[in-house]
Amino acid sequence: MTFQFSVLASGSTGNAFYIESEKEKILVDAGLSGKQLDRLFNEAGLNPRELSRILVTHEHSDHIKGLGIIARKYNLPIYANEKTWRAMENSIGKLSLDQKFNFELEQVKTFGDIDVESFGVSHDAAEPMFFTFHHDGKKVALVTDLGYVSERIKKTVQDANALVFEANHDVSMLQMGRYPWNVKRRILGDYGHVSNDDCALALEDIIGDQTKRIYLAHLSKDNNMKELARMSVENHLEAAGFPINHQITIHDTDPDTPTPLFQVV
Repeated sequence: MTFQFSVLASGSTGNAFYIESEKEKILVDAGLSGKQLDRLFNEAGLNPRELSRILVTHEHSDHIKGLGIIARKYNLPIYANEKTWRAMENSIGKLSLDQKFNFELEQVKTFGDIDVESFGVSHDAAEPMFFTFHHDGKKVALVTDLGYVSERIKKTVQDANALVFEANHDVSMLQMGRYPWNVKRRILGDYGHVSNDDCALALEDIIGDQTKRIYLAHLSKDNNMKELARMSVENHLEAAGFPINHQITIHDTDPDTPTPLFQVV
């Protein structure tokens, strides 16, 4: 059975996530230029012409920059909630009606042999939402762009076989960095982004017996480093008694390089 994914790109500059089964090939977000997206697909050994559809989490440019371009180029249907459609319609160019579909919050849609569950997050967008993907008893969760991790989110993504989870910033780096105070306040607030430490705390409640891989995602270019994020999360979880680097492994993501396709077993 095929159920595999790649984090094509993740970070402040652009985000795209790919997941496939025997019958479905889904892209979530297209936050890079059309040319960059084609390059990422090529590097991951994937053919964008085989995509089934695109799901959209929210309208920020690092998630929709190349959305209209790639949808028109490969004639792909796009799924987003109504508020996100309204918020992004002036940014993605003209699409035909048969490419526009609604996927509202707290819904489960079945695409081929994958059940996709949407859930809301706390972020400064029109109606941001992320997804869990279910296939043949396996579960993959994608969750970034959230100011805090609610109990509802924890329950929704709990015990996923693989998690792509936000570790956006190191709080000290952000506080001492060059960003103006109003931007720092936004990032640190309930509608901003999750820090390395808050990521680790949330994972304590999310990791279950099935959880094998965690990908740290949406790292800030200015206020974090891969090594720092990974060390912070690993150290915290090891101290809490989790079998890091044994049962559970922590993985980096990158804004310019796709992760190798991982088969969920």
